[in-house]
Amino acid sequence: QVTLMESGGGSVQAGGSLRLSCVAPRRLISRSTMGWFRQAPGKEREFVAALAGYNGNTRYADSVQGRFLISRDDAKNGIALQMNSLKPEDTAVYFCATDVRVVDGTARVFGSWGVGTQVTVSS
Repeated sequence: QVTLMESGGGSVQAGGSLRLSCVAPRRLISRSTMGWFRQAPGKEREFVAALAGYNGNTRYADSVQGRFLISRDDAKNGIALQMNSLKPEDTAVYFCATDVRVVDGTARVFGSWGVGTQVTVSS
């Protein structure tokens, strides 16, 4: 198991921006696909974005495509999720994860989860 630590959550009005960070071991950032998931109250946890450490390829959920950007954050030894044009439906607890793989068209986590950070978007 690996310890992941998310930060950057908070409350913002619709249309605003937030930047989430996830600190992780450097070896995982370079060799693993890391990602972000979110879980809204009463809903299942869902995929948001992923970043392949070995080639830099990214993947996004349709609901955040064009608004969110996942990237490496070498200054903080982790990854980041820049969230722009936030909507009330983006309200959720956001989780960082390691070893994200697509199985039968669905992104699944085969590594570790962070403890999550709350994002609240008001209308």
